[in-house]
Formats: sequence, C-alpha cells, structure tokens
Amino acid sequence: MADIKAAAAADEEQDHHHHRVIVTEPLEEQEKKQPPHKSKRVSSLDVFRGLTVALMILVDDAGGEWPMIGHAPWNGCNLADFVMPFFLFIVGMSIALAFKRIRNHMIATKKVILRTLKLLFWGLLLQGGFSHDPDKLTYGVDMKKIRWCGILQRIALAYFVVALIEISTKTAQAKDLLPGRFSIFKLYCWHWLVGACVLIVYLALIYGVYVPDWHFTVDNIDSADYGKILTVNCGVRGKLDPPCNTVGYIDREVLGINHMYAHPAWKRSKACTKHSPYEGPFRNDAPSWCLAPFEPEGILSSISAILSTIIGVHYGHVLIHMQVQSFFFKLRHWVAMGLALLMLGITLHFTNAIPLNKQLYTFSYVCVTSGAAALVFSAFYVLVDIGNVKFMFLPLEWIGMNAMLVYVMAAEGIFAAFINGWYYDDPHNTLVFARPKFDSDLLAISRVTLFVRK
Repeated sequence: MADIKAAAAADEEQDHHHHRVIVTEPLEEQEKKQPPHKSKRVSSLDVFRGLTVALMILVDDAGGEWPMIGHAPWNGCNLADFVMPFFLFIVGMSIALAFKRIRNHMIATKKVILRTLKLLFWGLLLQGGFSHDPDKLTYGVDMKKIRWCGILQRIALAYFVVALIEISTKTAQAKDLLPGRFSIFKLYCWHWLVGACVLIVYLALIYGVYVPDWHFTVDNIDSADYGKILTVNCGVRGKLDPPCNTVGYIDREVLGINHMYAHPAWKRSKACTKHSPYEGPFRNDAPSWCLAPFEPEGILSSISAILSTIIGVHYGHVLIHMQVQSFFFKLRHWVAMGLALLMLGITLHFTNAIPLNKQLYTFSYVCVTSGAAALVFSAFYVLVDIGNVKFMFLPLEWIGMNAMLVYVMAAEGIFAAFINGWYYDDPHNTLVFARPKFDSDLLAISRVTLFVRK
C-alpha cells in the first residue's frame, strides 16, 4: 500500500488561504462599489480533503488485512483506488478558486513553479526511498535505485499544467458568464482543448506503441530466483495486460527498471499468488513478470491523470461563476455531470472497451473516479455550506486544513512510532505487537482516532 501513502494534501498549502467564493460581477466594478473584504471559505472542500486523507490512512494500513478495500491487483476499482483521483479533483477545484483573481501573471506563475518544486522535493524525499523503513527510523537511499515517480510527483505535474493553463488564459476570459447551457464550457474552452489533446495522446500511445520483449534482474533477496535475469515475452501492440502494456514499456525505457516501484499491486493477482487478492507465496507456475517492478505513478499514466484535475477545475469554475444563482443550479450541473461520467466509465468497463485500471490510469477509470468525486463533493457542499451542518464534520475539516502536516506524520511513521513506543515490561508488549494478528487493524484505528481527537 506504499503507493498511496502520499498525496495527502499537496494542494493544501496553495489553497489554504485561497479557495473562497466570489460573485461573478466584473472585478473592476466590484472594487469600485465596495471596499475589500474577507470572502467566505468553502468549508466543504476542506471536509472533502480531510475525508480523503483519512481514507488514505485507512486503506494504507488496513488494506493488507482487508484486500477488498486495498488497490485492485489489476483491472477493477476498489476503495483505495479512489484516493488518488479524489486528491487530483480537489487540486483542480483549488486551482480555480485560488486563481480566480490574478493581478500579476508573472508573480502567479512564479508561485506555481515554486509550489511545483516543493511537491517534487517532498515526493522524492518521502517516496524516493530515502525513508525506506520509517517505523524503524532508518534512512538512506541508493541513487542507483531511487524511485523518481510517486504520487506527489504526479500531483506536481497535474498542478503545474492546469495552473499554467488557468493563468495564461485568464485575460482571454469574459468577466461574466453568458446565458446558455454550455456557456461555462465555452468560457474555459482552452482547458477542455488541452484535456482532449491529453486523451488523444494517451490513447494513441497506449494502443499504438509496439512493446518488445524485455528482461530484468530479480532484486528480491527472499526469492529463489534472486540475481537471475528473467525474460518477459511480448512483441505485441495495444495490450493492457500487466507485462506488455505501453505504460510500463515507456517507464522502463525512460526511467530505467531499477527506478520503478518494486512492490506493484499486480503481485496479488490470480496469475501470481495462490491466495489472491491476499499477499502470499507465488504460484509454482507464476509467470516471470510477477517478480518484476512496475511504476503505478509512471510517465504516461501521470499524463492521463491531468484529466482528473481538469474535471476538478471545471467544478471550481462552476462554483465561482454560478454563485449569484441559486445553489440548485450549481448542484444540478455537478450531479448531472458526475452521473454522466460514472455511466460512461462503467459502460466502457463492462463492454470491455476500456477496463477500469488504476495502474494504467485508463479513461474509464478517470470517468468513474471523477464522477464519484463530483457526487461526494456535491453532497458535502449541500450539507456543510448550504445546510450549515458543520459540527459533525469538524474533525475532517481540521484534517483538511492541516493536510500536509498529517500527511508527513503518517508517511514518516511518526504516529506508528508514537503508538509503538509505549510498552509494558517488555518492548514487545506494545499496543501493536502485543497482538500480531490484529497489527494493521489496530494501527489504522489508532491513527484515525488520533486525527479525530485532534
């Protein structure tokens, strides 16, 4: 589950003081009529972010015991597979709300570049392998095996691309939303044009690139094949199976196989393990690729992930430009689009046109997870910002407003170290190790409890 232990709130810093509601009146006229004032914060976005962070911790710690909530081994979509797209959707909404007013394009661009570099730094530090065993507080990374990609790096790419589009097209956008059902799409047509280009490039590569045979050296010291060079036979084009897809091929060629994730979810697939979807010993007839690394946050799949952020930024635009209307108009637009995305993604999956696959970040996966994010956010918006039912969501709101802090503490095992540091008589008699059978469950419950009680 290490591949989801990130993303926590990469966007939290950038929008902590920015995602607020404004009216659609032209900026110049508004500033003349009234003095500057502090606008209302969209609390539902904080709550949604907090829920996603808590969900990340739950599936990360309990996914091993309950594989039905962990990442799907290959095709399919489990609870853990919604975490990454939810974060990207939130990043998109935050971009729209943070850059609703741009007084100086150069300063705004510099801020985007600086925040992108911060995300890349934290991504390499926390997922590159430097902290390879945080529970034991051991550090150090072999630069020959550093993992270049990760969830924070993916968020950095999506944030950088979409934020620059938002900034560069701001002067060309009208101040008011013109009448018409599709006027919001026309107003931000450049965003959708970039999204269409991303989709076309992704589909052209994933179905058009020839994937040759490839080989790798088994690096798992516990494997009987340790040190052996194994070959994977491909020689195909347009396949979406684990060993011969374009996503893995591009990552092997560009990143290098030694810089990819060593514990991909496919190792729990039926072709590999005896007790799939649980982790366990490999089958005697398991194919060679079961021992190979695979990067779930690789280059091509991260390009596809930009689509999730573009959909999120659209929801932020709707919130801004439809503020003067009744909340019913926004809600109707959000729900209708969310349901449409869900239906499209499910149809593509069950007709075997494009399967749901988080590792490849397929188009059907984008549709289903973005549609789910849209509906969840809509529900929180009705309850928190419209219905003013905030008390029961205060713990999630706090997590959402302090998401980067929570993420770093969870990713570095600080909470686990604190819990495991209290023992009775013997260091092995701790809350975690006293009952090894319930290790992951207790750890997950303890972490979530700490967050709630904060």
